[in-house]
Amino acid sequence: MKAYVLISTRTGEAPAVVRQVGRIEGVLEAHITFGPYDAVAVIEADGAKKVGHIVHNEIQPIPGILDTLTCLAVD
Repeated sequence: MKAYVLISTRTGEAPAVVRQVGRIEGVLEAHITFGPYDAVAVIEADGAKKVGHIVHNEIQPIPGILDTLTCLAVD
């Protein structure tokens, strides 16, 4: 299962957040973005439960992250 995690960060912290997110097992890509979110991560995992574990236990605790929105790919 693939998921896209949209990430809001504190001002100026997106580069550090993206570096840390990119090191997480299961994260295929992590990028700084323009728009309502500051970064996006692409996750590949064996099901929604594993995606939830990565987002909740690995991504959200990273210092500088304010909010996340997880979008599950359906194609």
